[in-house]
Amino acid sequence: MHRDRRAKIVATLGPSSSDRETIRNLFHAGVDVFRLNFSHGIAADHAARMVILRELETETGRPIGVLADLQGPKLRVGTFTDGPVQLVEGQSFRLDLDPQPGNAERVNLPHPEIFAALVPGAELLLDDGRLRLKVEKCDRASAVTRVLVGGRLSDRKGVNVPGVVLPISALTPKDLRDLQTALDLGADWIALSFVQRPEDVTEARALIGDRARIMVKLEKPSAIDCLEEIITQTDAVMVARGDLGVELPAEQVPAIQKRVVRACRAAGKPVIVATQMLESMIESPVPTRAEASDVATAIYDGADAVMLSAESAAGKHPVAAVAMMNRIIEGTEADPLYRQLIEASHTPAVPGQSDTAQAVCCAMRHAAALLKAAAIVCFTSSGPTSLRAARERPEAPVLSLTPSVEAARRLTLVWGVHSVHIADVTDIAQSTSTACAVAQQEQFASPGQTLVIIAGMPFGKAGTTNLMRIATV
Repeated sequence: MHRDRRAKIVATLGPSSSDRETIRNLFHAGVDVFRLNFSHGIAADHAARMVILRELETETGRPIGVLADLQGPKLRVGTFTDGPVQLVEGQSFRLDLDPQPGNAERVNLPHPEIFAALVPGAELLLDDGRLRLKVEKCDRASAVTRVLVGGRLSDRKGVNVPGVVLPISALTPKDLRDLQTALDLGADWIALSFVQRPEDVTEARALIGDRARIMVKLEKPSAIDCLEEIITQTDAVMVARGDLGVELPAEQVPAIQKRVVRACRAAGKPVIVATQMLESMIESPVPTRAEASDVATAIYDGADAVMLSAESAAGKHPVAAVAMMNRIIEGTEADPLYRQLIEASHTPAVPGQSDTAQAVCCAMRHAAALLKAAAIVCFTSSGPTSLRAARERPEAPVLSLTPSVEAARRLTLVWGVHSVHIADVTDIAQSTSTACAVAQQEQFASPGQTLVIIAGMPFGKAGTTNLMRIATV
């Protein structure tokens, strides 16, 4: 079986989608990568879901990607003596390290790293930006603020500090425990939350090594400020529009989304657009027209994947949400304008900065278009050849053949790639016969049709893409 679309679907598992039958239905409805959200649930929950996913993989004969999403440093206020308080615009409100329950005049903020970074004039956002405070004076243990936008504030609501780089790691003690759990379970991708700087990725890379690939969630303005450096360090990017939209004006988020997608496409790094894509389907069996347009916009821009969060994890219609997203993607990609936009937004390799592998993939794109190839077949050891092929956004599907099951699973996230785990190939003749056989077996080509094959010699050695061959099935 293969999907009749290029963009991929990521869906989050949760209370609404943890039983075997629902997970199977989600996969058949269109999910390519399943997200395990470590902000919720315990290790045993994620382990049980992973068992089901690997059994489903065996049952269907298809690699299934798993994304483990770490919670990251969640900053929260403390508790209140008599329940929620009402903050009024213009009033003074104090945040401090005193662990005593708060009141309408003060509350505990148990994060000394925030006070270490605050300066007068900085703003604090509480409860997903619903309340806004401005710092008037501060020291390393407290901050006196003025309420700019008031409202109801209750126990343990979140705190955002836009425009301030906090001296904290992207990996909390909880994240370190969850990371070990995710790696032990065999997660293919690790998502880092609230990344602020490239060094956050370097720190995670030292812990993860080659056991999984790293995905950076862009949620902080400071990360956008060093976007190119972060893209260079990471393996993939998620545009997490929820938290990003808290710390930045909502009207800036669409332009940032387009900038990130374009930068990732140019770099050949997979990019996911996420958060509130079909939000109304948490309750409703159908999305709003605006939500359908939102998904389509990400597809027209050439994003590798779009993601469902609460829609599939806690909503009333998880399978319907996936099926709807699948139909929106298929409908968008069937639009003649879609191909025109993908071609118009293609970023050519920079002369003088391209290696042999990139040159081969550039030639592949033109050859496949000229010959109207049924498929492009990539032989890859660990994935880079297929990533480079997908970067070109060719019109023909990319059939990625690899002897590494780990690479096959990771590539399920990548635009246009149909990943297949095969036995190792040792020479050109075997590669051609294998390409033709698998293309027919996976229903990508029929006898008489053309394949464009790219590989590296010697076979089995990573990073040696240097061969393009035209074959007839």
